[in-house]
Amino acid sequence: MKALLLTDYRQLSIVDTPMPQVGDEDVLVRVGACGICGSDVHGYDGSTGRRIPPLVMGHEAAGAIEAVGRGVREVTPGDRVTFDSTVSCGDCAFCRAGRTNLCDRRTIFGVSCDDFRRHGAFAEFVSVPARILYRLPEQLPYEHAALIEALSVAVHAMGLHPPAPSDTLVVIGCGMIGLLVIQVLRDRGCQSIIAVDLDPSRRRMATELGASAALDGAVADVGAEIRGLTSGRGVDQAFEAVGITATVTAAIRSVRKGGVVTIIGNLSPVVQIPVQEVVTRELSLLGSCSSSGEYPQSIDLLARGAVTVAPLVSAIAPLEDGPRWFDRLHAGASDVMKVVLKP
Repeated sequence: MKALLLTDYRQLSIVDTPMPQVGDEDVLVRVGACGICGSDVHGYDGSTGRRIPPLVMGHEAAGAIEAVGRGVREVTPGDRVTFDSTVSCGDCAFCRAGRTNLCDRRTIFGVSCDDFRRHGAFAEFVSVPARILYRLPEQLPYEHAALIEALSVAVHAMGLHPPAPSDTLVVIGCGMIGLLVIQVLRDRGCQSIIAVDLDPSRRRMATELGASAALDGAVADVGAEIRGLTSGRGVDQAFEAVGITATVTAAIRSVRKGGVVTIIGNLSPVVQIPVQEVVTRELSLLGSCSSSGEYPQSIDLLARGAVTVAPLVSAIAPLEDGPRWFDRLHAGASDVMKVVLKP
């Protein structure tokens, strides 16, 4: 089969690879579309240590079932599906508690590190455990269904400390995840959502998708600006979707006393925080990792139009164009949000 293979760091090639093995409890999915995630781009150059070549990357995918293992009864060939990016064991204490994102033995499609290697969906076919499949509505195109994984990350983050509709909120970072968080919050009934980003086009998109106000992240003191917009009080909750010292600090300084900061971004593995402010204002800092059972809710949000992803898709391209798009994304193309590849 045809696949986009990371042969070395910053080197991608279209190659012929063997068909994936399909176990008794697995299905073979013919990939209809697979999105390029920011983590793929950062793994592409080796900076994360979680894309060790040779590897077929890709974990934001949707397609049709080509074949099923002998023990699979719930789905049949031809069914339109997406699947969780995380393969959890189902047996550890975290899985039994429903926190599959924290599974002790989890693996992730398109990730290779010291602990495991699992090829992903930048290929014509991928083998997937049937237990992590989700059926897709007929009207949902694969190009949009490929963003369900990212949407589930936003839904999970909102669910860690669900805001009240009357709460005032800030979303710092209006990339893919931040813009999805804004839409999820609007569907919950939240009306007061301040978006913060350096890019004016992303701030504009944030207001189009539901933010009530947008603030330039280049201002000297984002926290002070937000307190000024909230009569000096600060917001009830901040969603941080970047993951660097400046934006985490801005999120902390934006919330009121007793407020909540949910950290989704992890661009930098280590950040500094104003710990005295966290302590003296008794703030809660929550880390949000991937998703844990939010795929059905995410599919429903797309199916009923509560979340729209079409404006977030900058390009739909054949798999053969993957190397060119990775180069462009790695170079920091500011006019590109999400690129979806079609094998």
